[in-house]
Amino acid sequence: MIDRDKIIREIRESRSYGATQRTEIDGTPVFLKTGPSASYDMLAAEAEGLSDLASAGAVRVPQVFGCGKDDGIAFLATEWLDLGRSTRDAEKQLGTQLAAQHRTTADRYGWHRDNTCGPTPQPNPWVEDWVAFFREHRLAYQLELAARNGFGGTLQTNGARLLARLDRFFEGYTPEASLLHGDLWGGNWGCCDGEPVIFDPAVYYGDRETDIAMTRLFGGFGRAFYAAYEDAWPLASGSRERCELYQLYHVLNHLNLFGSGYLGQAQRLIDNLS
Repeated sequence: MIDRDKIIREIRESRSYGATQRTEIDGTPVFLKTGPSASYDMLAAEAEGLSDLASAGAVRVPQVFGCGKDDGIAFLATEWLDLGRSTRDAEKQLGTQLAAQHRTTADRYGWHRDNTCGPTPQPNPWVEDWVAFFREHRLAYQLELAARNGFGGTLQTNGARLLARLDRFFEGYTPEASLLHGDLWGGNWGCCDGEPVIFDPAVYYGDRETDIAMTRLFGGFGRAFYAAYEDAWPLASGSRERCELYQLYHVLNHLNLFGSGYLGQAQRLIDNLS
């Protein structure tokens, strides 16, 4: 573990406030995230998420060197990864390893603390029922944010209708509470030293299909990944329809983060699901 005081000294000397950068401390390459002290909870949740994923012993994640705050600056220091071009073998390995990660389960849905999906707060209270958790703390939460951001009208009317009918997607299906990456798009995995690695998580325990749905939203995962995952742990009947449901959460999040460019996609998903 790299000494905390040396991390703080590096931040002060480089004046890398509110940035990400590669640096070296005692000859060790380090990826350093910094921000105002108010960002500490977000960075600490990311650090704990990485630690939980590492404890699963499945997919490689960057090692956490330190997280803290000092003199108005919050920081997260992790292992620097020299990412190379992904390969079919790495994709296959990722599929197998992700299925193994999802075998790490809890007896309820949620996590021991709230975190963020991107910069958006993500509430993670422990809940016994998955449909209730996903309705209230994922879709309804994002729809409420959208209303505050000025996206009302049809989005809210049809969104409320979808929330009221959510149970029909889960008839005969009760997912295990799997350890999830939570934001597994193509930009949050890479290949390092020939093996897959995942990073920038939004960890919680939930339906493993949510991770798979996110991989299908923006691309970046090949057929070898999906074939290997299915070989290791086949998805249940109805997963294709639930895929759009789980993608809706992330599309609504993008609507709230980036604006009206995602409104049409969110409305189409709701219409398809309603």
